[in-house]
Amino acid sequence: MISIIVPCYNEQEALPLFYEEVTKVLADMKTEYEILLIDDGSADGTLSEMKKLAKNDERVRYLAFSRNFGKESAMYAGFCNVKGDFVAVMDADLQDDPALLPEMMHILESDAYDSVAARRISRKGEGRIRSAFSNGFYKLMESATEAEIKSGARDFRLMKRKMVDAVVAMSEYNRFTKGIFGWVGFRTYWLDYENRERAAGKTKWGFWKLVGYGIDGIMNFSQSPLSFSSWLGIGMTLFSIVMLLFVIIRRLAFGDPVAGWASIICVMIFIGGLQLFCLGIIGQYIAKIYLETKHRPHYIVSETNMEEAKKIG
Repeated sequence: MISIIVPCYNEQEALPLFYEEVTKVLADMKTEYEILLIDDGSADGTLSEMKKLAKNDERVRYLAFSRNFGKESAMYAGFCNVKGDFVAVMDADLQDDPALLPEMMHILESDAYDSVAARRISRKGEGRIRSAFSNGFYKLMESATEAEIKSGARDFRLMKRKMVDAVVAMSEYNRFTKGIFGWVGFRTYWLDYENRERAAGKTKWGFWKLVGYGIDGIMNFSQSPLSFSSWLGIGMTLFSIVMLLFVIIRRLAFGDPVAGWASIICVMIFIGGLQLFCLGIIGQYIAKIYLETKHRPHYIVSETNMEEAKKIG
């Protein structure tokens, strides 16, 4: 059986189009399947569309969150509630092409790999600034973390059950699934494909939201920001010693006192800013520790057509 996990947030327009296309592909594959739709607290008619699809097709199941918990929580809920031997994560906007599923399945059936991950080789349709920041983020993640994250990597991938179980076992509250996929290991085949435009609706990922998502990813899987702040402190200390020696030598050699209160104030403000910046980095890590210690659930399900669903996880 193949399980398809589809996190949805305000995807009323795209969901029927996704269902039509993915069911055609799955029917041609001639295999058992289930489609698990996750409503992440949508404000439009997404849940109503899910109920319509589930009413007409018993292989469609849905979970509706009590509020918006975020895509990471939606994916985690999907992993916790699917039954398939193979599990795929896909977006409802059809940017993740369902036509790739047969090729992904063929690769996994060869037993050479445990997962097949989709990777965009182009960013056609995206703005230049957004593309540049995305490419820079992936390069930074590859160099700063232990997890394998390829440039252009999507959440779209097909995995064997043993990898899904490993992902579920990582029950941390601050989740960055792209990093978790890489951290758990397993043999992954990277499948290149051309970028696709959204089938309908508008993207929910604005520029600053993506920036925040990137910062979370780096902090969840890297200690580099802490190391950076430490080395920055050491560097500034050495620089201050050099400058102190310069002032002393200048005073002894030329008898010229150091003038310029404005320059002193500027230096003080600069150093104070660096200190606050480093404290901010440490504060972000402490905040994540604080959230982990609360042991709050990743999601709360308010409505579902699955009797056996894990409603709080």
